[in-house]
Amino acid sequence: MRYEEFKAKVIGQPLISRQFLDLVEGVGPGFWVQFRRWVKAGKILKLRKGLYFLDPADRRINPSRLFIAGEIYSPSYVSMEYALSSYSLIPEKTADITCITTKKTAAFKNALGRFTYQHVKEKCFTGFHEVRDEAGLVYFMASPEKAAVDFIYLNRHKFKDNYAKALYDSFRFQNADILKKVKLFEYAKLFNDRKLILIVTALLRGLNNE
Repeated sequence: MRYEEFKAKVIGQPLISRQFLDLVEGVGPGFWVQFRRWVKAGKILKLRKGLYFLDPADRRINPSRLFIAGEIYSPSYVSMEYALSSYSLIPEKTADITCITTKKTAAFKNALGRFTYQHVKEKCFTGFHEVRDEAGLVYFMASPEKAAVDFIYLNRHKFKDNYAKALYDSFRFQNADILKKVKLFEYAKLFNDRKLILIVTALLRGLNNE
């Protein structure tokens, strides 16, 4: 199969999975030798084992990195620093995308950057909503409250004392008045972790003092 013929078969797909390719007419044992050559030549970009997409010059659909994050490792939703930055809850911008998943913790690095996935229990896998990117593709994003709780829980070992000072000085939380206090505490209780509750209480106390 020539590359132009292959491109015509997959150009309508935002991403190319091994499962999809197994259903494409003309894909046989000999195809994969040529496919690896296209990857090596940069015509096809590898996101992880079994998941690829066309070079930008050849794509009809341009999926966002946030959509791609959800496809690399699923189920997952965008949270932690990336979500906090999106809501202006921290001042720093971050290129790396960190997601929450019920699967084991994992990380992937490819031409689009680094994608990290942090594990939580199934009962804590909540507090996110559906978003569509500019191409109309769906990904999932934590609410401001859940992003804050996820971040605190997964960094709780870094909090030694004076939790409020750590939140506002070391981690540089800002604009925390957008957080809904009831939701914040409800999400925190799901983790059944005493230290998390104490840190969230300190965050709430900081809001009350503003």
